[in-house]
Amino acid sequence: MTEARLVSVIVPVYNEEDSLPHLFPRLLTTLEGLNRPFEMIFINDGSRDESLRMLYSFHRANPKTVRIIDFNGNFGQHMAIMAGFDKARGEIIITLDADLQNPPEEIPKIVQKIDEGHDVVGTVRQNRQDPPFRKMASKMVNSITNRITGLKLSDYGCMLRGYRRDIIEIINKSCETTTFIPALAQKFAVNPVEIPVGHSEREHGTSKYSFFRLIRLNFDLMTGFSLFPLQVVTMMGIAVSLLSFLFGLFLLLRRIIVGPEAEGVFTLLNINFFLMGITMFCVGITGEYIGRIYVEVRKRPRYVIRREWKND
Repeated sequence: MTEARLVSVIVPVYNEEDSLPHLFPRLLTTLEGLNRPFEMIFINDGSRDESLRMLYSFHRANPKTVRIIDFNGNFGQHMAIMAGFDKARGEIIITLDADLQNPPEEIPKIVQKIDEGHDVVGTVRQNRQDPPFRKMASKMVNSITNRITGLKLSDYGCMLRGYRRDIIEIINKSCETTTFIPALAQKFAVNPVEIPVGHSEREHGTSKYSFFRLIRLNFDLMTGFSLFPLQVVTMMGIAVSLLSFLFGLFLLLRRIIVGPEAEGVFTLLNINFFLMGITMFCVGITGEYIGRIYVEVRKRPRYVIRREWKND
């Protein structure tokens, strides 16, 4: 086996003490079944439970194949994966969540697709074991995001994905403080492919993505890959201005023809509140882009590593 065929599996970990004892044996068995060199890179993203201790025990038991990167705080899933990209040595890089909702047994299918010549392998969860509201929201976000960004991804939320080395090197050169890795890789891919994978109900621990964090993630996705939201705001401003002018002209003609009257006050108030809502929405969208610029110009580190345990 040559070094070029090394497989690196990157697993971000945040308070997953309930899932890790079940993940370790399944992931190790799967990778051993590949019959090629491999390494597992676990990034402890500021866990406050026993996750780091469990990762260290796993490293002690498998010092040649397990690496640990310990952050000094919580920098988020995507920054944890970016740290794994920086440290990975494999020609094939796989990302996997630690919650076991995406079975590690699907990894050989991804490796096979990359061996066939694909540079990015996306996945689409089959028979998703999520609440109906979350599945419906996911479908809506996938559709809207594809239209806004011009990408063609069927499942933005599945982090079980594979990347060839050259794609990872391009991503590492993109020093963005906030980004969405699957979409970024799709932008650079020459021969991407999507494959169906299984999906399991979370049996251990709880989801770390609250409703608010999901909204923030989707804002990062839309504002990071398209100017379409700003263009929509501009068109809305033009349309509202035109309608306001026409409505004002109508009121002027009505006053000349009918005369002054006190009726319609509440209608005008309703219209005023509607216009205020549009204004606040437009300011919010513009603020998202300004906020991204502010974050980027500060040039702060994307993450800070407190300690690292490497392969022997």
